[in-house]
Amino acid sequence: MTNKEIVLKAMNELFHEKDSKAIALYWHETYKQHNPAMTDGHQGLKDLLPVLDANFKWHPGIIVEQDDIVITHSQVHGWGPVPVIVVDIFRFEDGKIAEHWDVVQEEVPASKSASGNAMTSF
Repeated sequence: MTNKEIVLKAMNELFHEKDSKAIALYWHETYKQHNPAMTDGHQGLKDLLPVLDANFKWHPGIIVEQDDIVITHSQVHGWGPVPVIVVDIFRFEDGKIAEHWDVVQEEVPASKSASGNAMTSF
């Protein structure tokens, strides 16, 4: 699998299927998290599952892979009270997600944006 394919499979299994076995399969044992609301390591991901909204949905649009980095631009429902647009940056080591950064902002509908353009690529 390519790193891009691993990200898609990992995110689907963990966040949509809520399968905690995905953590050991796809996340490196020394996983480092840069989101200020989350902790490092496998335990931080495990702790997230029980509090994740039942209707959580990660819908990736643009995905870029270069060397050991995968960047996704996605729409997320269930991370907060309104949909958000997220840029996730994943760094790989030994074929697993070893580090993660993200940028999150509330989605503004195209009808309310200055340009009239949607924030998603789909």
